[in-house]
Order: sequence, then structure tokens, then C-alpha cells
Amino acid sequence: MKTIGLTLLAILATASISAQDRTEDEKDKVFDTKHEVRLGVIKLLAGPIFEGGYEYIIDSNQGVGAYVLANFDSSNDWFENYSLTPYYRMYFQTKEDYGAKGFFVEGFTSFFSSDFDLEDSLFGDANNEDVFDISIGLSVGKKWINTTGFVFEAKFGAGRNLLGNADVDALIKFDFYIGYRF
Repeated sequence: MKTIGLTLLAILATASISAQDRTEDEKDKVFDTKHEVRLGVIKLLAGPIFEGGYEYIIDSNQGVGAYVLANFDSSNDWFENYSLTPYYRMYFQTKEDYGAKGFFVEGFTSFFSSDFDLEDSLFGDANNEDVFDISIGLSVGKKWINTTGFVFEAKFGAGRNLLGNADVDALIKFDFYIGYRF
């Protein structure tokens, strides 16, 4: 009985030592990676709205990227049918050794098409023409990343529509994203 207990204790001690070494190697691998892909979960679950994003990590404090959105059901109340949203992002993390995570501020420009009409949405008519508009705005959010490269991000932002073609004057950007850094 003592032999079995000592053997299990030795196996657990060895596993924890090797797991710590492997974690350090994986952590170093994640530090060196510059590419990240993400998928918007809330929009995907709420309706058939796909929003995917890519980010290139410039250094530990900044990144650039773009989101692509496609609304596959125009009868839902989401105001964008399609959009391309390039952005520049500044990170304000507390630890310098692990960059491009934590609190961030993002400046974005969104090129989008919409058939959303606020009056028609409230009163039930959904037969609107598709219009194109451009928006410029700011977002704030927080990004978490683990040592294996999985990314979780929450973001909220708003932008002003510049062309005046859309029925609303502002564009709202928000979601919870799950992704991977490689």
C-alpha cells in the first residue's frame, strides 16, 4: 500500500515538473507569434451573422487588423448586411513581458451596407433598399490570452456614419470573440 502511494506521488511530482517546463516553452512560443484570428460569438448565436477578424501584432503595445461581417438573414434586426472594418489598436497592459493583451482602445473605419430602417423595424415593415455608408469611430475592450494561444475578447464601440445614407447616424460595434494566436 505504501509502495503504491509512493509510486503515485512520484508520478504526480514528475508530471508537474514536466508540465511546468512545457508551459514555459509554449508561453515563449505564444510570445513570438504575430497573427491572431477571432470569431464573434454573440452575433453568431443570436442569428446567422458571421463576424470574423484577423489581427497582426506589431509589438506588445499595438496591433492592426480587420473584421468582416456577413448577415445571412436580412429579416433580423441587425443593421449591417455586410461590412469590412479595418482598425488600429493600442494595448494598455500591466505586464510588459506578455504583450498585445489586456485593456485596449481601438480606432476603426467601417465600410458597410445596410437595409435597416428604424421606423420600419419598429412597425414591422422590412422591405428597404440596400445602402452603402462609411463610419469612423472608437472601441474599448479587453483581451485575455492563455499560454496555448487561445484568445478571448470583449469589445464595445461606436462610430459616426459619414455619408448619411444609412437611416441611423451611428454604428454600434460589440461582441465577445473567441480566437487563436499563431
